[in-house]
Amino acid sequence: MAMASRMMRAPRHLSVAMRARALSTAVPLHEGKAFSASVHGSRVSMTKDAKGVVTLMLRRPEKMNALDMPMFVAIADAARELIPQRDVRAVIVHGEGRAFCAGLDVKSVMSPATAAANMRKLLERPHGEVSNLAQDVGYLWRRIAAPVIAVTHGVCLGGGFQIALGADMRISAPRCKFSVMEAKWGLIPDMSATLSLPELVPKDVAMELTMTGRVFQAEEALRLGLVTTIAEDPLAEARRLADDITARSPDSTAAAKRLLHAAYASADDGRRLHLETELQRKLLGGWNQLACAAKGLGAPSMLQPGFINRNASWSEEEELDAETEIAAMLHGESAAA
Repeated sequence: MAMASRMMRAPRHLSVAMRARALSTAVPLHEGKAFSASVHGSRVSMTKDAKGVVTLMLRRPEKMNALDMPMFVAIADAARELIPQRDVRAVIVHGEGRAFCAGLDVKSVMSPATAAANMRKLLERPHGEVSNLAQDVGYLWRRIAAPVIAVTHGVCLGGGFQIALGADMRISAPRCKFSVMEAKWGLIPDMSATLSLPELVPKDVAMELTMTGRVFQAEEALRLGLVTTIAEDPLAEARRLADDITARSPDSTAAAKRLLHAAYASADDGRRLHLETELQRKLLGGWNQLACAAKGLGAPSMLQPGFINRNASWSEEEELDAETEIAAMLHGESAAA
């Protein structure tokens, strides 16, 4: 089935560069026919049924779908392919094998030989874009007019949790485990959780989960509002929900998604995503972050450095300076101006 010639109008704040990139990568989805959305191998596959429901599967089961660089690229490319597809009525995202996604593949992404280049690719924001590559895998679900349903099972940790949080709805298996795990590595969640967490839970809950990085079960996730429902067969339940949605007008569905995202947003997306990245940059490579990384990677206790006092950059004066710099960046001004 050929892709419709008229594309969905992008929101005003969506950059010309993003729209051009989305259009240039758009590929029509063929009913029942699988294809790879990755140019780096088969990290992601997508199929579309006769009702317009797309099933997007993360395909790195031997690593519990942990995020390496090809996986980041594949998920972002798949999301961009879906943005202009007017015949897509719902998207279901799930993981192949034992888990939805175990989070960042630290040993792969942070390998000494490639870590610096990988961090640049993940954190640098292309000119005119709202999000960077690390954030795209959770943020770009918002740019798809159709609802996105994440199906979680096994584990849904760190970056994997942020991918699920970026979806419009989450259906979990009863024994799925969740964690905002970045605290384990001395970091903060920087894959668009700045947008999704405040929409789902109160500030104190977000702080407790982010500062402790503790693991919790699906039942607690449901009670906190982090998953929509729990089902013994979450993929079947997601398909049932998608079928219910496709029975309604695609225009009212798209309007409802746009309306509710706007209603729940408390600040400009770009400002929050910029702040997320800038704070992460300040943490990366610091003494205390490296101390966490050594422990997380299993270094012998005698080789694990202890924490030192909090960096002076977290003083109130420094925070005000950082806010000024970010505001200037968003308005295209020099921070020194």
